[in-house]
Amino acid sequence: MARVKPKRHNIRVDMTAMTDVSFLLLTFFILTAQFAKPDVETITTPSSISQKLLPDASLMTILSTTDGKFYFTPVENGTERIALLDKMGQKYGMTFTDKEKVNFSNAQSIGVPMSQLKGFLDLPDAERKAYKSPTGIPMDSTKKELIDWVQQSLAVNPDYKLAIKGDVETKYPRVKSLFEGLRDIDYLKFWLITSQETAQ
Repeated sequence: MARVKPKRHNIRVDMTAMTDVSFLLLTFFILTAQFAKPDVETITTPSSISQKLLPDASLMTILSTTDGKFYFTPVENGTERIALLDKMGQKYGMTFTDKEKVNFSNAQSIGVPMSQLKGFLDLPDAERKAYKSPTGIPMDSTKKELIDWVQQSLAVNPDYKLAIKGDVETKYPRVKSLFEGLRDIDYLKFWLITSQETAQ
């Protein structure tokens, strides 16, 4: 006598909950991601084997280009950026309009001497973002404006950290003058940004 086979049921998995969670995670990561802003000028960093990561917050950056120009990038906090601009204005006897303060808080990097800063801040947004300084911020034995930017930033918030991103082709005397300037204000701990050395 033939056996009766039990009826097979198709197993159906409801993926609605999984899809909801996936989209929630995707939305979360998109909204919380911080995209790195491109540098004002192309900089090829030296390689190293260090795997230490830079801190995410309270980081100011100095860029050193191939031809020895210096750019300064203040921390991302808009309110503290405006406080920094006010302090630099007091030091150099300058005042800034509300519009210039807003433009400064949105600026990517500063690469001009203080005497040209107001003109730089008055540029339209697109021109200011694409602006490549012919001189950079002065940093030599007679004019140490770059060090003033660092010092006044630390006056706004002593917990700021400093990272230096130099091009592999930057001449040593330029970097040496920067290190000596930082030593003069007793600021001896900072990060050097490098690229990861690849295995040969």
